[in-house]
Amino acid sequence: MGLKPDHWIRKMAVEQRMIEPFIEGQVHNGVISYGVSSYGYDIRVADEFMIFTNVHSAVVDPKDFDPKSMVKFQGEVCVIPPNSFALARTVEYFRIPRGVLTVCLGKSTYARCGIIVNVTPFEPEWEGYVTLEISNTTPLPAKIYANEGIAQVLFFEGDEVCEISYADKKGKYQKQQSIVLPKL
Repeated sequence: MGLKPDHWIRKMAVEQRMIEPFIEGQVHNGVISYGVSSYGYDIRVADEFMIFTNVHSAVVDPKDFDPKSMVKFQGEVCVIPPNSFALARTVEYFRIPRGVLTVCLGKSTYARCGIIVNVTPFEPEWEGYVTLEISNTTPLPAKIYANEGIAQVLFFEGDEVCEISYADKKGKYQKQQSIVLPKL
């Protein structure tokens, strides 16, 4: 399994519509960068957010997540409360080929501010908008800028295709069109 370079990403984005919309180069003038990088693709966060609130004194339970714990917000700048988190989605829609797995890591600009982006791998034949978890680990409010870079996706191509893909399993997060809360 090998990490894939920029020319492979460009080819897959065009031939297989792997990333839409696809930004050919790296955009970085006055914004947190996004687009193709040397061995990955810097994704953007859309302007739709769900911010965690504990006004109902709920227990966070991945098997029974209370949707009332989230407040919907739409805007160009999302402020995440201290020691809290928000869910968001990417601007880009992904269609991962059967022989590819991705790993997504937060951008260093946010990491240096105590803001952590958590995303699970995009499995072979998964498709959809990516739900992002953005944690503010600081004791201060933190700003997230919509339509700018938030994380980098690295693409790994297997030596052979997998036996069972995410589509074969009929994965519960397949073809998500918006921010999706935990499902069991």
